[in-house]
Amino acid sequence: MLQGNKSSHPVFTEEMKKTHTILLPMMLPIHFTFMQKILQQHGYHAELLINDNRSVVNEGLKYVHNDTCYPALLVIGQMIDALKSGKYDPNKVALMITQTGGGCRASNYIFLLRKALQKSGFGNVPVISLNFKALENSPGFKLTLPLVIRLLYAVVLGDFLMLLKNQCKPYEQHPGDTDTIVQKWMDTILASWGENAKLVNYKNLKNLYPTILQDFASIPKNDEKKIKVGIVGEIYVKYSPMGNNHLEDFLLAEGAEVVVPGLIDFCLYCIYNGIEDRHLYGGKWLPYGAHKIAYRYFISKQRDMITAIEKHGVFDPPMSFEKTNQLAEQYISRGVKMGEGWLLTVEMAELIEKGVQNIVCTQPFGCLPNHIVGKGMINEIKSKHPDANIVAIDYDPGASEVNQQNRIKMMLANAGRNAIAESV
Repeated sequence: MLQGNKSSHPVFTEEMKKTHTILLPMMLPIHFTFMQKILQQHGYHAELLINDNRSVVNEGLKYVHNDTCYPALLVIGQMIDALKSGKYDPNKVALMITQTGGGCRASNYIFLLRKALQKSGFGNVPVISLNFKALENSPGFKLTLPLVIRLLYAVVLGDFLMLLKNQCKPYEQHPGDTDTIVQKWMDTILASWGENAKLVNYKNLKNLYPTILQDFASIPKNDEKKIKVGIVGEIYVKYSPMGNNHLEDFLLAEGAEVVVPGLIDFCLYCIYNGIEDRHLYGGKWLPYGAHKIAYRYFISKQRDMITAIEKHGVFDPPMSFEKTNQLAEQYISRGVKMGEGWLLTVEMAELIEKGVQNIVCTQPFGCLPNHIVGKGMINEIKSKHPDANIVAIDYDPGASEVNQQNRIKMMLANAGRNAIAESV
């Protein structure tokens, strides 16, 4: 269905909410599974794409220029590959993609996707823009307040479970115990939400933290001390197993403990940029006030999680975004906000401050903003932290996975030598 004279592309209508399946790209397995289930609880037929193979890259290369952002190529390739699989009726499916509205090329993914759909013969498939800036209108998809609040809780709970998983999985005596506990709590939380699709009691949610912490603490673990390796970088390549060639699994197999900053930090970074824009450039008070309210709300939810972890005393909590924000003053201007901007630089500094000196900086080849704030800031970080052991890895369709792994192994070898030297 077309949107009249305003646009030539199909639009997701209210009628389609009943008949169409919305396909979601994969990035963060825990978080996005929460989000998929939340959309289902709000009446949408949502499905998370899990196709992860070379055909995804090949489909992306057919319809997206290889000089274009690698995450765009993968996301579009994953969607086209799914449509060609025969699993879905092209007349009863829609695609959802995020749109930040910033200076990053990610804001243009939606146009690349529509162009790819036309070229591949799926021009009738509507694309839904998930954004908070009213960039596009899809009458059949509405970001209601209850839905937005649940999505926020999905971010917080996803970060919470991801952090506990990463601190347990390298040490579990019985492989699979950690994944079982993660799935148990995802099922438990989603089942409790399903009882009332319009309301989620945050107090009840917060009260679950001690029980969840104790459940993870009870997993039988080995006492072996492992090298901690942080992962930072462009948001998709940092988090997506497909985007970084299953980097977390590789590091686990190499005997490391993975440390990944949470998604809530990126959300807070985006919100704080709205506050900083007012300081730098002026502007209207209403957007500034809205950003401040959202910032305080997100900060309070992160603070609750950190407080629960600290009170329990077994696991290492993440650094609060307020402290992360303060670290920026030592390294980079907060006006640097293309792509992951100043946050990428400061996440490396944050990891080092918390004792994680070994870092893999993941970035799509040719992503200029992230090469500047990632690879371009490594020397600055090392000037303040000479023991920092950082390797920058580029990801693109033609990159050799063997070369990537060899460079990471060299970083791990350096980490091992540094650990031995510290123990002497």
